[in-house]
Amino acid sequence: MSSGAVVLRGALREQYALQIDEVQVRALVRDLHRVNPTFYWTDFLASCALGWGGFALAVFLRPFSAGMIAAAAVAVFALYRALCFIHEVSHQNHRTLPGFETVWNFLAGFPLLMPSFVYVGVHNDHHKLSVYGTSGDPEYLPFARSSARTTVFALESFLIPAVLLARFVIFTPLGLVSKGLQEWLVVHASSLTINVRYRRDASPNLVKTIRRDSLFILLVWAVPITLAALGLLPWRAFLVWFVVVSIASFINTLRTLGAHAYESSGEPLDRMGQLMDSIDTPGRSWTELWAPVGLRYHALHHYFPGIPYHSLPEAYRRLVGTLPLAIEYRKMSSPSLPHSLSSLFRKGLRKLK
Repeated sequence: MSSGAVVLRGALREQYALQIDEVQVRALVRDLHRVNPTFYWTDFLASCALGWGGFALAVFLRPFSAGMIAAAAVAVFALYRALCFIHEVSHQNHRTLPGFETVWNFLAGFPLLMPSFVYVGVHNDHHKLSVYGTSGDPEYLPFARSSARTTVFALESFLIPAVLLARFVIFTPLGLVSKGLQEWLVVHASSLTINVRYRRDASPNLVKTIRRDSLFILLVWAVPITLAALGLLPWRAFLVWFVVVSIASFINTLRTLGAHAYESSGEPLDRMGQLMDSIDTPGRSWTELWAPVGLRYHALHHYFPGIPYHSLPEAYRRLVGTLPLAIEYRKMSSPSLPHSLSSLFRKGLRKLK
C-alpha cells in the first residue's frame, strides 16, 4: 500500500468512504508490538484456575441449585476466556512465548477438545491478503447475503461438543490404526473453521503433530473416564462439561458473527479492505466476557495482526483520540454485539427481498 491516504475501491469504499493515512496510523502504534509474557501467563493461568474451580463446584454442588448454576456460569466465561488464548497462540511463536502453547494445550486445549493444531496455521490463512473473504477463507462465509444462513450457523454451535467428542474420542483411536482414515481426519476434520469446504494440506509434519496431540487428548480424557468408572467422579461431570462447552461455543459463534460485516464479494481484499470489512466493539468492561483476549478489537487486529492482545486497548485509544484519524476510524466500531448482529441479520433479510 502507498504511504498517503489509502482508499479501497468497490462496494465497501462506497459504503464507508474510508480514507486513512497509513503512515500516521503506523507511527501511532509502532511501540505496541512487544509481547509481555508475564501478562499472558498471569491472565491465562488465572482464567484456568477460576474456570476449572467453577467447573469442579458445578459438578459436586447439588444439581440445579443456585450455587451450582453460579459456578457453571463462572466456568463458562473463565474457560471460554482461557480457550480464546488459542487466537494468540496462532499469532505468537515459541520465541515470543516459550512453552505457552504446550501449557495451553494441557490446561485448556486437550480437556476441552480444542487442541492448538485445529487453529494454528488455519487462522493464519484467514489473514492472508490472497485468501481473506474468498471461498478459500476458513473463517468467512457471506452471512450478509442470507439471514437464514446466519441463524443456522448460530444454532448449530450447540452441537459442537458432540462433534468434538466424536472426532477426538471415537475417531482418533480408529485413525491410529488406519493410515487412510488418519489422513482423511487431517484434511477434513482437524480445523476450527466456519467454511466446511476448507481443506488442509496433510504435510508429514502436520500429520505427526496431529497424531501426537490426539494421543495426548486420549490420555488426558482417560483420567476422568477411569475415575468415573471407579465411582470416584460423578458421571454428571461429563454432562456439565457438555453444557459448559455448548454455551461457550454459542457465545463464541455470536462473537464471530459480530466480528465482520461479511460483505466481501469473494474477491481478495487488501489490508485496508480487511479493516473495512471488520468490526471493533470496544464496549464497556462486560464486553470482555463475550470478546476476551483482545477479540473486541477485531478490525484493529486485522490491520495490525502482530500487536499482542494486551496492547490493543491502548492502540485503539490512540487511534480514536487522534484527529482527523478518529473520525474515519470510528466508522469501524459498533456500539454493541446486539447492534452488530441485528445489522448483519437485517442485511441478510434485504437480500431475500
